[in-house]
Amino acid sequence: MTDGPEVESISAITLATHNMARAVRFYRALGFRERYGGEDSSFTSFRAGPGYLNIVLADPGTSWSWWGRAIFYVSDVDGQYQRALDAGLTPDFDPRDARWGERYFHITDPDGHEISFARPLPRE
Repeated sequence: MTDGPEVESISAITLATHNMARAVRFYRALGFRERYGGEDSSFTSFRAGPGYLNIVLADPGTSWSWWGRAIFYVSDVDGQYQRALDAGLTPDFDPRDARWGERYFHITDPDGHEISFARPLPRE
């Protein structure tokens, strides 16, 4: 048992890029709506339901390795997958049902960040 306040939710996730214009175009193509910034900005924020996906321009000498994945719930996983294909993007695999009760697929952004789109499966 923990005393004190509890963590309630994630407000935002911030990912780094070396090419803001390319990153902004990628996330726009996936249906994220821009709230602040843009292709010429050093910081861009997109709406993600009640939270945000932020992109920050990193120093050219900065590098990163695999860090994990950001998972976004969507109303229609297959529709989101088709949106990615229609935009000329290449998801890592076709949508699939997971043993933990979600339908999902992953896509890797141009900077190597792994993004997942998911939806809980109906309970039987």
